[in-house]
Amino acid sequence: MGRGKIEIKRIENPTNRQVTYSKRRNGLFKKARELTVLCDAKVSLIMFSNTGKFHEFISPTTTTKNVFDQYQKALGIDLWKTHYERMQEHLRKLREKNNKLRREIRQRMGEDLNDLSMDELHGLEQRMASALEVVRERKYHVIKTQTDTHKKKVKNLEERHGDLVLEYEAKCEDPHCGLVDNDGDYESAIALANAASNLYAFRLHHGHLGTNLHHGGGFGSHELRLA
Repeated sequence: MGRGKIEIKRIENPTNRQVTYSKRRNGLFKKARELTVLCDAKVSLIMFSNTGKFHEFISPTTTTKNVFDQYQKALGIDLWKTHYERMQEHLRKLREKNNKLRREIRQRMGEDLNDLSMDELHGLEQRMASALEVVRERKYHVIKTQTDTHKKKVKNLEERHGDLVLEYEAKCEDPHCGLVDNDGDYESAIALANAASNLYAFRLHHGHLGTNLHHGGGFGSHELRLA
């Protein structure tokens, strides 16, 4: 008993549709190979599924380009001319845009101004003024950021200075502060005394550092050097 005829219409079920596509595609490729071998024909098949997946069959003795060239020659048409013309037009527009940008750069550098009208010169002046304003805003932002960073560093140093002073005063108020039992304690006492002397020297320099930061300047390593 033979198979019944299948109605030729779109298969609604996507799974069945994909299975049918795969089977019939393979059948077409099989027939194309048979034509190539039996009849020495040049066959090229290009297929896209509904999902956009690409499949191709080309006779072993030829290439897709050769098939297209032979197709154009047989029909007397040029498939590449339109595409080439579009590429040429796109290239022309890119060159015009590039030349325009180069000219604007030269004009912003004060060159190539002889052919500009009064309105064009006025427009160029306004654009440069707007650009200068943006640069100034960025510069002030960088200055403010650097100043805030310096202030935070100074504040941290002040807090550290205060902690060390309190620690030193607490040591001095201890009745056993002047007593040392061994060489290690003696060295610790000497180091603490030197730290206090250095902190006093730093306090003298601090007023000079604040003046520099107030004027937007920085400070060098010699200004932070302890006595």
